[in-house]
Amino acid sequence: MSPRTTDMAPWAAADPYTAALRTGTGPLFLRRSDGWLLPLDIERWCARADAVDRDVLDRCEGAVLDVGCGPGRLVAELAARGRTVLGIDVSATAVERTTSLGGPALLRSVFEALPGEGRWPTVLLMDGNVGIGGDPRALLARAAQLVCPGGTLIVETEPVDVDERAQVEVTDAPGRPPGRSFPWARLGAPALLRYAKRAGLRATAQWDAGGRRFVSLSTRNANRSADPPKSPAVISSQWPRNASAEWPVVRA
Repeated sequence: MSPRTTDMAPWAAADPYTAALRTGTGPLFLRRSDGWLLPLDIERWCARADAVDRDVLDRCEGAVLDVGCGPGRLVAELAARGRTVLGIDVSATAVERTTSLGGPALLRSVFEALPGEGRWPTVLLMDGNVGIGGDPRALLARAAQLVCPGGTLIVETEPVDVDERAQVEVTDAPGRPPGRSFPWARLGAPALLRYAKRAGLRATAQWDAGGRRFVSLSTRNANRSADPPKSPAVISSQWPRNASAEWPVVRA
């Protein structure tokens, strides 16, 4: 079963995360129930796209959907390039920050109905977002539904070989009392490739840059191109919530 939208809510409602997004500074961690801490690179996420990010974006084709866009550096960079792009995130603060940078974004879980389903030439899962929902199989299957036939899914994995699922919480201090936890996953490239194959995705490229690791995946069914949208894909941060069947159009 796919994760529910409510499964994402603890991350979105985590006060340390909201505070970090607003200030653009850490420290910020994911903490497992056994006390192990994963540092989150909130300063990089809140900065402008760096050289490694820009290289990833250079590999994107057509319209781009950024799943878990966070504070919006990638969406803003693509929008500045004049590209058709949409970010989605379950954090209202993240969406507000993205739109303030000039990037279109929706307050939406990847498991909810989304604009342009099955029509996106490129879908991004960056900054550990392959962990969303704690179920890589469900997430990759969902991503395969979003990308168009022959389209590309670019995933940032852990730089080490890991395949882990755990209950975690967001914290800004190791000694802070436990808060509400939610499911998360961490995948290295080998694990990602195993799950991708089951989702009908094949690897087309793998690369390392700046201490980060990436895998480009493609849908196996590339024998037809995505149907052209009936309306121009004009960017707007005010797309209607039921606009999943067609590319949405901004209304004057």
